[in-house]
Amino acid sequence: MTNTTAATTSTDLTEAGSGKTVIVDGVVSKVAGIAAAQVPGVHALGGGVTRAIGAIREAINQTDKGQGVSVEVGDTQAAVDITLVAEYPVSLQKVADDVREAVTTAIEQIVGLEVTEVNVTINDVHLPTDDDAEQHDARVQ
Repeated sequence: MTNTTAATTSTDLTEAGSGKTVIVDGVVSKVAGIAAAQVPGVHALGGGVTRAIGAIREAINQTDKGQGVSVEVGDTQAAVDITLVAEYPVSLQKVADDVREAVTTAIEQIVGLEVTEVNVTINDVHLPTDDDAEQHDARVQ
């Protein structure tokens, strides 16, 4: 799955004539990423390498809201794969179910595509003590 190919959704515009609306895959990825990141229990999106690249982007004030999200978009449907880090001690199955629901709702309402599937991969669990360890390791700020 990629997020570089242009996908289209046709819309009949009755007042302004007829035309075609083009929604690029990256937009669908961004909508899915924003929806997933807002779910309680989601610490971060993406795997280790993706999050490392995301940290570099944040350091230069650029963020990728589609980080950890891969989409396949057709004319009327979309399939989504999301990789995330969950907070401990939340129910991982509940987080995955909530992410599926949030992403499906967002894409269907905002983009107007039917979502055929949302696959969620939880590749790590964030412990509250992880933040404490990061703060103690920093000798200079």
